[in-house]
Amino acid sequence: MNVTKADIVDKIATQTGLTKFETKAVVDGFLLSIIEALGEGKRIELRGFGVFSVKSRKPRMARNPRTGEPVPLEERFIPAFKVSSEFQEKVHGKMREENPLSSGAVTDPLQP
Repeated sequence: MNVTKADIVDKIATQTGLTKFETKAVVDGFLLSIIEALGEGKRIELRGFGVFSVKSRKPRMARNPRTGEPVPLEERFIPAFKVSSEFQEKVHGKMREENPLSSGAVTDPLQP
């Protein structure tokens, strides 16, 4: 199941008492500010959540998979996200609660 921006807007609107229109404007503004800051080469650190940054990819020669012909690729700038350890621990704990069999324990189906 996927969570969409509309789902996030609905949840925040319910929790805050703001209208969906107001909440959508805030969420859009937040996302736009992240995009603009990354476009300026800035690093965004949200404590307890993670860090957004821009990584550069060196220029290189690639190949067209259909023809095998070499294709030059220019330097590219890729947005990156590094999750905080606190965020990672919370997700891990939540997933373990919901999926107790995925905890890594090996169970023998022949054992009672």
